[in-house]
Amino acid sequence: MIIKKFVGKTEEEAQEAAKKELGSGIVIMNVRNAKKKGLAGFFGSRQVEVTVALEEESDSLRTVRRESPKNENTVAKKAEQEKETAQNVVSVMSESSQNIEKKLDSLQTLLVNRFGREEQIKSEQSQPESVSVQNGEEKKSKEEDEGNKEQEKFIRLLYNTMLENEVDEKYANQIIDDAEKNRKPNLPFDYILANVYQKMILKFGKAEGIIPAQNGPKILLFMGPTGVGKTTTIAKIASHYAMEEKKKIVLLTADTYRIAAAEQLRTYANILEVPFRVIYTEEELKTAVSDFGDYDYIFIDTAGHSHQNEELLEKMRQLIKTAGEAGEYQTFLVLSATTKYRDLQKIASSYKEISDYQLIFTKLDETATLGCLMNLRLYTETPIAYVTCGQNVPDDIEQFNPQKTVKQLLSTGHRT
Repeated sequence: MIIKKFVGKTEEEAQEAAKKELGSGIVIMNVRNAKKKGLAGFFGSRQVEVTVALEEESDSLRTVRRESPKNENTVAKKAEQEKETAQNVVSVMSESSQNIEKKLDSLQTLLVNRFGREEQIKSEQSQPESVSVQNGEEKKSKEEDEGNKEQEKFIRLLYNTMLENEVDEKYANQIIDDAEKNRKPNLPFDYILANVYQKMILKFGKAEGIIPAQNGPKILLFMGPTGVGKTTTIAKIASHYAMEEKKKIVLLTADTYRIAAAEQLRTYANILEVPFRVIYTEEELKTAVSDFGDYDYIFIDTAGHSHQNEELLEKMRQLIKTAGEAGEYQTFLVLSATTKYRDLQKIASSYKEISDYQLIFTKLDETATLGCLMNLRLYTETPIAYVTCGQNVPDDIEQFNPQKTVKQLLSTGHRT
């Protein structure tokens, strides 16, 4: 596992440097503003420091193979290097995550209560000065067994915490299996926690989000079941691009089943002072794309419906096909974080037959557990682009933050 920092004038420049050196498989661990030291930093422009991680096939945390007695010096040197590597990883992880212990305070408190070592140890019975080597080895073996038992308790606690936050047992077992492979005697809890924390972040990965079109407007289609908040989500994202990015956008709706949905989007369009149009057929979609050819983004709200309605799914397929013929497009599947995981699986599978998509989760403020986010991310192998946590437009939306979500999945307290 590689963890490294890159500095640039902007976050994008630092990320580009990271990708150039480590490849596109990097995961952003932390982003912060940084200044050069001394007078250069005082008078110089602001810089951005990005900490990235890259999973290696041969992880430095893997269990060391036993070496033959002939290479005792090599083994000792290798052990010392691994110990130093472990310390460095913990240090970097703590810094890049702004102190994991603080971020997972409720979990750490529980650990201290359950598994913290007592400051006062019962005095051992006095023994003769000449203690046999065999007794010394037995004592060492006993200490290692006790350390392993405490590690097992700690890992079990992490496992149970994930289950309490409704991470599917299958995926919780995968994460714990990875932690078990990296286990060594006398490893501190922080090291195990940092390892699990980063493994979960890597499993979430990072979504591409909305990518501008190379030619013409980018067509963005939002689909999903009824009542998940598609229209409000579109308004939030569109507001960001119109007001903050200063992009030319247009709002279209193909939801001709609910009059209220069209009027709601029309109201948002009036507030943003952007064009709005209702489209009833595929030909009207092509005409709209042509009419707004000099715009940056075309947002399309689609009709919400049951994933079991084959007729409406087929209409959705034709709409997406037409969008592809008209220009460059992306699709987003909008889901509620309050939906049962089994239903989410069926919904995601049905829409996967129509088109590839990125995920958007809504209503995070209406649930106490976020395990479904990890479950569906791993089930669909599809990244999460946005999450929403309220009805306020345009405020209650943010790009998906893996670090924040993993903190909540490993937390035994209430979400913040």
